[in-house]
Amino acid sequence: MSAEGDLVQTRSLVGVATRVFRQQAQALAEISGRIGEEFERAVELLHGARQVLVSGVGKSGIIGQKIAATLRSIGVPALVLHPAEAPHGDLGIVQRGDVALLISKSGTTAELCALVPYLKQRGVGIIAILGQRRSFLGEHADVVLDVEVSAEVCPLNLLPTTSTTAALVMGDALAVALMHLRGIRPEDIAAAHPLGMLGRLTRLRVRDVMHTGAAIPVVHPQTSFREMLVEMTAKALGCVCVVDEQGRLCGIVTDGDVRRVLQRVEDIRPLRVEAVMTRTPVTVAPDAPLSEALALMEQRPSQISVLPVVDEEGYCIGVIRVHDIVRSQL
Repeated sequence: MSAEGDLVQTRSLVGVATRVFRQQAQALAEISGRIGEEFERAVELLHGARQVLVSGVGKSGIIGQKIAATLRSIGVPALVLHPAEAPHGDLGIVQRGDVALLISKSGTTAELCALVPYLKQRGVGIIAILGQRRSFLGEHADVVLDVEVSAEVCPLNLLPTTSTTAALVMGDALAVALMHLRGIRPEDIAAAHPLGMLGRLTRLRVRDVMHTGAAIPVVHPQTSFREMLVEMTAKALGCVCVVDEQGRLCGIVTDGDVRRVLQRVEDIRPLRVEAVMTRTPVTVAPDAPLSEALALMEQRPSQISVLPVVDEEGYCIGVIRVHDIVRSQL
């Protein structure tokens, strides 16, 4: 194929991808408009459950595994109950006070429908995430969460694509609502992820990895631009903290600031730090979790890679870089 042909094909494939994103987003927006009291009832059932039993077949079963994993991450006891194995002994884990979360596009999945009488006999509440409200599961569930989509994004309208995305997002919505209801804190998430990045980001504090003492690059507002460059180069943290005579932070100069100054100023000799510093820098407290420091860096309109650390009185006591946070995970 010619280079021109390759370009045409690439554009065509990009068009396919953008259509997938656009149609999936549209379907989710339509479903969000249908969320109401039944969603609240579902959250209340899950909140009071002894344990949550998530079940589905095929692609829906895979979505169920992810939903169960997310629930466990926020401290909700959640198990995947395989609908085919359940009648052959796995029903032994089911007890009164449990809640079953059944996922099905058609609402007529044979294995799930067969489970319903056994679940009801044990006093289990049933929440159904369905693509068809008018179905067996829709009629027999205590709560129905409607995730019907007009069509799959699959060009044949056959493979579960948009429907599984809708079910997954509904599961995420339930988990997030439960987080609000339970008042989940970062340390709660860390307890469930002690060896992962989430755990370290919430367990470790800024003071655990920040640069302190003589390692902090520090200058005063009246310091010359050249002297500031020497200090920045010597400490090699990508910035200098500008402090007043008492040591309180009053500004910052970063590598990026230096490059911009050198692009527009021919003679740097008369320059003083106060003329080029950022006077209201983003800062972080020493006891803040690393997750907070990372969020402060990433959520700026233009991402930053270094933060001064200040105490309650505004004294500069450290510097933390995104590299330090990444290295703490290794």
